[in-house]
Amino acid sequence: MEFEVGDRVVYPSQGVSVVETIAEEVLAGQPMRCYHLRLLSTQSKVMVPVDNSERVGLRPLAEGSEVLRAMKRLKGQDANQEHDWKDRYRANLDRIKTGDLDEIVDVLLCLAEVASRKTLSFRERKMYDHARQLLVFEVAEVEGRDPDEVDREIEGVLRQREDEGFGEG
Repeated sequence: MEFEVGDRVVYPSQGVSVVETIAEEVLAGQPMRCYHLRLLSTQSKVMVPVDNSERVGLRPLAEGSEVLRAMKRLKGQDANQEHDWKDRYRANLDRIKTGDLDEIVDVLLCLAEVASRKTLSFRERKMYDHARQLLVFEVAEVEGRDPDEVDREIEGVLRQREDEGFGEG
């Protein structure tokens, strides 16, 4: 799939980006057309060769229906649990790398449930914050909402799930 300047895209494990330019660059001595992306969450800039965009998983924003489904899952489905933190970390890292919104929700639910029982390790806390940020920015972009508003909504949902014991929503 080819993108155009101004398109909002998702760079897996990095988040929502905007295609600022598409330009010919010389990489490893070879001329290549590249997307110049700006990550909305950090304002960082990334360059992705157009020919490698599918391989790295660059994708368009989720459809509104996918965002609605993800938010409904966040509000009501039990998280898939791994018991050993190392296994859970690896599984969650693999989920984030897919860039799939449902997988991001699974990571967030899994880690929120663990956090309701015990303190997350530093690495899991970073992953939790990252998954939450990925979800916030994509929902905000698709729904045309302020990221802070979406973040507050997600925080409220997670707090409510914790109050309900996570498996009963």
